Formats: sequence, C-alpha cells, structure tokens
Amino acid sequence: MAAVGALRRFSGILRSFSSLAPSAYHGTCSISSISRLSLFHGQGSTVTFTRPLLSFGSTSFGHPVSIVNSVTPLLPSIFHQQTRTVIQFSLRKGKRKTVKAVVHRFLRLHSGLWLRRKAGYKKRLWKKSAKRIKRLREHVFCNKTQSKLLDKMTTSFWRRRNWYANDPYQKYHDRTNIPW
Repeated sequence: MAAVGALRRFSGILRSFSSLAPSAYHGTCSISSISRLSLFHGQGSTVTFTRPLLSFGSTSFGHPVSIVNSVTPLLPSIFHQQTRTVIQFSLRKGKRKTVKAVVHRFLRLHSGLWLRRKAGYKKRLWKKSAKRIKRLREHVFCNKTQSKLLDKMTTSFWRRRNWYANDPYQKYHDRTNIPW
C-alpha cells in the first residue's frame, strides 16, 4: 500500500513538471536559478528540492529535450575510494582477520622485516632495458613504517616462525652482526 502511495506522489511530481514543458518549445528555459522549489499536491504533502532540477531547451530542429532525465539526485554524491582495511571483528567468530593482499604480495622474515618485489616488475617489459628488468626482479626490504603497517594488517598466525625445507631465505630470518 505504501508503494502505491509513493507512486501516486511521484506521478504528481511528474505532472507538475509536464506543465513546465511547453516553454521548451520557445527556446531554452532553466530552473537552475531557483535555489528552492516546493511542489504541492494531494493530501497536504510537500516535496522540497534544494538543487537545480530542470535544464531543458530545444534542439536545432525544434524538438524538445527530455525533461525527466535531467533531474539531479537529491543526495550528494559520495566518491568511493578503494581501501584495504583490517576487519577487526569478523561476522562468524568475532575475531580479527588478515588482509589477504598482504600475504600474497609480501614475505615476512622472523626478524620482523618484510620483503617485497619492486614496483612495476611485470609491467611494460617490452620497453624496458635488460639492465632495468634485472634490477626490477630484485627483492627489497620494506622500511620501518611499512613493516609496522603490514604487521597490523596480519594476524599472529602470519607473524610466527615457519620452518621450510630448502628455504632460500633461511639465512635472512635471523639478523646477525647488529650491536643490540
């Protein structure tokens, strides 16, 4: 029943817009200068728009431009930016979750250092010199700030010591010759 009432109200709004349509045949008309427009229709309800609603005119052939398609949304647009935030409380068990992109892209040594590949090591290799491609294949350490951030984005399972057979990084897990 509520949907029927909403549809009737919307059709009342469209009827009030269609009364403005004949002015489109006589050149260009715009309601962009009106800062507030109130429409009254049945049962004492009022719809108030605080943004420019219409912008219509005629084409070079004298045909009117569509009115209903130019109605702007009432809510401000919110720009969505990609984030990789940690889920602190999962839905199933209420536990903290690991950001899987960190586990796939980085390697953590037991000393707390993180290894990563250089940026762009797979991109546009056809235009890079052989020397540059060799340099991009290297693994580099993350700095202190990045390492702390990556530790926060993983759980204790990924920060524990792992022993692998024939581990090429075995000699790098423990830091030596550091006076502390």
